[in-house]
Amino acid sequence: MSASDKNTEGDLLLQEVDEELRHEQYLRLWARYGNYIIGAGLAVVVLVAGYQGWQSWQTKQRQDEAARFSAAQEMILNGDRKAGLDAMAQLAAEGHGGLSAAARSIRAEAFAREGNVGLAVAAWEDIAASSAPPMLRDLAVLKLALLTLDSADPAALEKRVAPLTAPGAVWHYAASEIVAMLAFRAGDHQRAQTLYKQLAEDPAAPQGIRARAAEMLAVTLPADAPSDEKSKG
Repeated sequence: MSASDKNTEGDLLLQEVDEELRHEQYLRLWARYGNYIIGAGLAVVVLVAGYQGWQSWQTKQRQDEAARFSAAQEMILNGDRKAGLDAMAQLAAEGHGGLSAAARSIRAEAFAREGNVGLAVAAWEDIAASSAPPMLRDLAVLKLALLTLDSADPAALEKRVAPLTAPGAVWHYAASEIVAMLAFRAGDHQRAQTLYKQLAEDPAAPQGIRARAAEMLAVTLPADAPSDEKSKG
């Protein structure tokens, strides 16, 4: 497989992750986190005088931040990209919880789309090390892996991605494909074959990942493998 083919596989996986996280999905996802946080806060027994007033202010603040996020999102979707991203940057700096993290992730994605890989990597590293919700921190690790496939140490990269491959993990399939790619690039074709076979035969895997895994399985099979085994890939 040529270097361009390897890059193409990584690019396709990156696009697939992006498609699963459209801006509309960001808003719904972090609205759910925000509601959970607010609800948990309201359930706490009030022991300190004035706490209820503070909680009311906090709830209104979160609602205001959600409105700012939505407005910035609309700017981006309607073509006013710079103003929208500037608004996201402000919300990322001033906001709280999931909405602030979501704003930072949109900024990171924008850097990557514009070809500013260094800025994108720095932004995703910041998210991965933050107190953002676990799903977003894991997404940051996944994005970092895809952006640094050709520059990071493969062993270190796999060690970082490995926890995301756990069965039932949100990014299990995308992370598993990255690990398979790393094995193939390292020349461990037998391991890559095993990993790609698991992905290709998993009916729950996303269609794009299954298709790429099947293609890679054919590449990793020995030249003298039975023809029917190759046809399964």
